[in-house]
Amino acid sequence: MNMFRPTHIAWLAALAVALLPSAAAAQQRPTEAPIHPQQQLLKKIHIEQRLGERAPLDAPFVDSTGRAVQLGDVLGDRPVILALVYHECPKLCNQVLHGLMTALRGIDYTAGKDFDVLVVSFDPRETPKLAAGRKQGFVRLYDREGTADGFHFLTGEEDSIRKLTEAVGFNYAWDDRSAQYAHASAIMVLAPDGTISKYFYGIDYNTRDLRFGLVDASAGKVGTLADAILLLCFHYDPTTGKYGLIISRVIQLGGVLTVLCLGTFIFISLRSERRRAAQQSQEAAAAN
Repeated sequence: MNMFRPTHIAWLAALAVALLPSAAAAQQRPTEAPIHPQQQLLKKIHIEQRLGERAPLDAPFVDSTGRAVQLGDVLGDRPVILALVYHECPKLCNQVLHGLMTALRGIDYTAGKDFDVLVVSFDPRETPKLAAGRKQGFVRLYDREGTADGFHFLTGEEDSIRKLTEAVGFNYAWDDRSAQYAHASAIMVLAPDGTISKYFYGIDYNTRDLRFGLVDASAGKVGTLADAILLLCFHYDPTTGKYGLIISRVIQLGGVLTVLCLGTFIFISLRSERRRAAQQSQEAAAAN
């Protein structure tokens, strides 16, 4: 007995016709291309801001003299500029250090007195001897007498390096294809207790921004009163790693300075008038 009536056959035929376009589209839909290894590598290369967190002060490293130190040993009562590089980097790390040096030479604060510079290699194969040579060249370019103690070039084991880089959000990876590390470029400013205060990106660092960053991180211990007043008119933007002018603060500060100047003028004028009146009284009394 035929189980399919003509109406059923017509309905099935219509359904088949309706499904044909979607089936064809499914066959024609291109398959997703596999992710290229270089694209996978690039996903690992970025900087995550960890503002307000603290660097691992107990992480062991070796300084450029071969002495075993902890990260906290190179921190004191001054803010610290941290640069994560590796010394045998063929290009980018050299540009980071060059940009840092250019900015430092434009700041009238002095390394070893007002702040410290901490350069840590994230390549565990690099040695204190290599770091010592890099430090010597860096200090020579800085060209300020008696500042060598303000520069710290550290090397370390993989565990210590990872502990530091993860704490500050510096993500990097080894690239087998080019036989070198792939990494981003930035420097950080730490407060004297190791708290991460500022990130500055790229390879060219604005002297004014770096100066403000040191003043901020020092909680006012570095810089003059003029720096502190000027800093009130600028705001650090974490998304760009730069300081921007706050117009409303400028107007407020201008109003305050105007009132102070006017008050000072009135005070001096009144005092001068009183002195003049007193002098005239004395002269009148002497004439009588």
